[in-house]
Amino acid sequence: MSPPGELAALGTAVCWTCSSLAFERATRRFGSLVVNVLRVSIAFALLCVIASIERGRVLPDDATGAQWAWLFASGVVGMALGDLCLFRAYVEIGARMTMLVQTLSPVFTALIGWLMLGEGLNLQGLAGIALVVGGVAWAVSDRAPRDPAGTSHAHPLRGVLLAIGGALGQAGGLVLSKRGMDGYDPVAATQIRVLAGIAGFALVISATRFWPRVRAALGDRGGMTALSIGALFGPCLGVVFSLYAVAHTEAGVAAAIIATTPVWLLAIAVVRGERVHAGGVIGALIAVAGVALLVTR
Repeated sequence: MSPPGELAALGTAVCWTCSSLAFERATRRFGSLVVNVLRVSIAFALLCVIASIERGRVLPDDATGAQWAWLFASGVVGMALGDLCLFRAYVEIGARMTMLVQTLSPVFTALIGWLMLGEGLNLQGLAGIALVVGGVAWAVSDRAPRDPAGTSHAHPLRGVLLAIGGALGQAGGLVLSKRGMDGYDPVAATQIRVLAGIAGFALVISATRFWPRVRAALGDRGGMTALSIGALFGPCLGVVFSLYAVAHTEAGVAAAIIATTPVWLLAIAVVRGERVHAGGVIGALIAVAGVALLVTR
C-alpha cells in the first residue's frame, strides 16, 4: 500500500493540473495579477464552507500563535512572493525557461527540509527525486512551445533569478507549512496560508492601482466561472492535499511528486490530439518511474 503522504502529493499534482487549465483561460481575460488576488479570495470562501462541514468551525480560530506565525509566513513566501516571482518570470524569459527552472523546486525543498527540519532521504528517495526532476525537465523542454522567431528577452538574467525565486518560494512555503502544521488540520492550515496570500496580493494590487480591473473582472461571468473552478482545484483542494502530503512524508519527496504537474498536462495534450515529440514522452516516462520509486519506498 502506498504511503498516504505520497498519494496526497500525487493528488496535488492532479488538482494543480486541473487548476492550471482553468487559470490559463482566466488569465487571458483578466491578466495574472487580477487572477491571483481573485483566486485566493474565492479559495478562502470555499475553504470556509469546507471547514464548517469538516471541522464545525468556519475560521481557524483554534490555531496556536506559533501555528499562525509559521503558516502565515508560509503563505507569504509560497503563495504571495513565490507566485509574484513566477508570473513575472513568464514575462521576462518566457514560459519554457521558467518551467525548466521550476524543476529545481524539489531540490530546493529537500535542501531546506534538511536544514530546517533535519529530514534525510535514503538512496531510493534521492534516486526518485533525481528521476522526477530530470524527467520533468526533459518533458517540459521538449513539450513547451518555443518563443516566436525573433523574440528576444531584454532581461534574461533577471528573469532567471525571478524563476529561481519562484522555485524557492514554493520550496520554502512547503517546508514552513510542515513546520507550522504540528498535527493541525490541513483545511484550517490552508485557510491561514490563503489569508496570507490575500494580504500579499492586496498590497500589490493597491500599489499598482489595479482595483478597477478587479471590479471589472467580477462582472465577467465566463471568466469568473473558469477562475472559480481553478480556485477550487488549485489554492483550495490542491493546497490542502499538499499540506497533508508534507505532514506525512519528507518535504522533498512531496515536492518531487507535485512537480509532475507538467507530465499530467502532457497527457492531456495527447488526449486533445496535440502533437507530442518523442522527447516529451520519454521524459514523462522517466518522471513516472521516479514517482513509482517514491511511493513504494
